[in-house]
Amino acid sequence: MSHIRWWAEKVGKSSMLPKSNNGSNQAIQLEIEKRTYVSNDSKGKELDLDKLNQVNDNLVKLSLRLQQEFGLRREEAIKFSPSFANRGDKIVLKSSWTKGGRPRAIPIKTHAQKALLKEIEDTVGRGALIRTDRNYVQQLKSYEWQTSRVGLDKNHGLRHMYAQKRYLELTGWQAPLNGGPTNKGLTAEQKAIDREVRLKISEELGHSREQITAIYLGR
Repeated sequence: MSHIRWWAEKVGKSSMLPKSNNGSNQAIQLEIEKRTYVSNDSKGKELDLDKLNQVNDNLVKLSLRLQQEFGLRREEAIKFSPSFANRGDKIVLKSSWTKGGRPRAIPIKTHAQKALLKEIEDTVGRGALIRTDRNYVQQLKSYEWQTSRVGLDKNHGLRHMYAQKRYLELTGWQAPLNGGPTNKGLTAEQKAIDREVRLKISEELGHSREQITAIYLGR
């Protein structure tokens, strides 16, 4: 904390440090430790089908459905090309589509996922979910305008819902954010399952750390 205080003063950023009654390093450290980084409220959401049907750009509709069915980020769902991605039992995302350039695979498990991939293939063939007369940035602007126009916001919540559904599927019990047991309430065997499942879900979401799943699932 002494180093942080020194740096903040040198760069004129002392206001970045949490305020304390006596200004001591120990008091500041206690203030930091009291902060909570895991929300107790689920951010998971399902697509509002009435609003989805009001979207005029069919490729935007398909991107939104990809976000829901596979937990993709927005950019991944726009750049998605089924001719590359669909491997039968899984989809594979190119490094150029993903955050941090980290390619990954996501299993195809449900009829809804298979039906969506078939619909996308029938729509774009060997292309991507970007209109042929547009580039990625232009298609992104269409996505933003269309979703804003019909009130489809906070679509990152579709990833949260994907993670929560996968957790239930793989463990057999609800995630803590959905009323399931917290880590303290799990048996030793359940804790081992919980950790293995969280690692798997983290990989499917494109993260490298199991700890990040606390944001999606709770602890």
